[in-house]
Amino acid sequence: MSEALGPASGNGTRPPSPQRAAAVVALGALVVAALVLAVGIATHFGFVLGAVACLAVLGLAGWYAVSRSGRVRVVAIVVVVGSLAGLVAVVLAADLSWWRVAVGLGAAAVSIEAARRALRSTATSGPVAVAGPDPVRRPVLLVNPMSGGGKVERFHLVDECRRRGIEPVVLRPGDDLLELAGQAIDGGADVIGMAGGDGSQALVAGLASRRGIPMVVVPAGTRNHFALDIGLDRLNVVASLDAFRNGLERRVDLATVNGRVFVNNASLGLYARIVQSPGYRDAKVKTTAAALPELLGPGAAPFDLRFAGPDGTERATAHIVMVSNNPYHLETLAGLGTRARLDGGVLGIATARIGSAAEWEQLLALEATGHLGRFPGLQKWTAPEFEVRSDGPVEIGLDGEALVMEPPLQFRSVPSALRLLVPPGAPGPPAAKRAPRLLARSTVADLGRLAVGRPRAAAGPDDARTAAAPDRA
Repeated sequence: MSEALGPASGNGTRPPSPQRAAAVVALGALVVAALVLAVGIATHFGFVLGAVACLAVLGLAGWYAVSRSGRVRVVAIVVVVGSLAGLVAVVLAADLSWWRVAVGLGAAAVSIEAARRALRSTATSGPVAVAGPDPVRRPVLLVNPMSGGGKVERFHLVDECRRRGIEPVVLRPGDDLLELAGQAIDGGADVIGMAGGDGSQALVAGLASRRGIPMVVVPAGTRNHFALDIGLDRLNVVASLDAFRNGLERRVDLATVNGRVFVNNASLGLYARIVQSPGYRDAKVKTTAAALPELLGPGAAPFDLRFAGPDGTERATAHIVMVSNNPYHLETLAGLGTRARLDGGVLGIATARIGSAAEWEQLLALEATGHLGRFPGLQKWTAPEFEVRSDGPVEIGLDGEALVMEPPLQFRSVPSALRLLVPPGAPGPPAAKRAPRLLARSTVADLGRLAVGRPRAAAGPDDARTAAAPDRA
């Protein structure tokens, strides 16, 4: 899947020499890597065919391993192991020239890094930052000591708050987070912060938005996707506290489902069903393996999730429906990528259906080559609102929290709803730092334009094919 890494180099202006040089290096190294690969294929053509055959069997057996149970699953797992062993045997038997492998991998690495530098935007694509409130009279940080495997204690957050004149409010078992946040604001807090995971951040963000005061995000949770996309250093938790006193203020969007705020995404279908299982948090792999045959197998009942697609056509079901606060760069099947911005005023919507072993293999192949967006069962689009209908309660994963909601589910973007303070030394949103998909036509075309001194295009052709509706983000 090809996605723009940032805005164009300029409004028809000639790109600077370092950017042009990086584009030339990226294309040259890509040619070297391709030539090394071509020579390797020609020299070991029979072994290449054997490897392709092993991969095909691996993909087919993998589908049966995840979508069946009992003896069929056991046989499929045996075949998976056998095909992996065959793949290893083919590679070893090919007697590869390791210097050639090293040259090819080195050239590919150089090409990726040079392309990253060439395509890195020099313009700002996120919300404009302004000086935060001055002076801050009563900053308050709500602290969840159970989040992130003990990050609060490990980084001595409570002590660090007191050193900076920030009032810490530590949650105890049974405390109501929103009630404590409301009491802090009623007591005169003019900046409210949250040290915890994304679910807690969403609750406080919603309250801060309604009460009209700035918020500080302290990444003390496990994954902290929201902190990543607003440009914080998730490894330097204490540095986030600097936003209380000398932070820069940005306006970012929030999203809601039936009035409940979320900052990242809501998932319906496969993921939402699996996370509802009682044993999921303690045994994720085991729980997922036990649930998939029931959800993907030949006797699986389709999910009762009805919605309108990007062209307005009604869809009766999908295995995955993900609605996000601004669109994600979906890079892999295993998880989310990043968001280029959080002030687009739209929801990112992605749906997918996987109906057979052939579609499973096609999906794996497209992801491996960086063209996940071309999978026919996957659709992406943006819209300010989105509705999902069902005949019964809908399981939903909301910013990592497992919930059940009554239909219809009404998703809405709330543009510029949150006044967000970030420390001035924050590294910034990560979208421009992504490794480019060098096999995508739009990426190669952008590099070619830059190499000859022309500004890159605002969006690649692959972007236009991801949905029938225009992407306004």
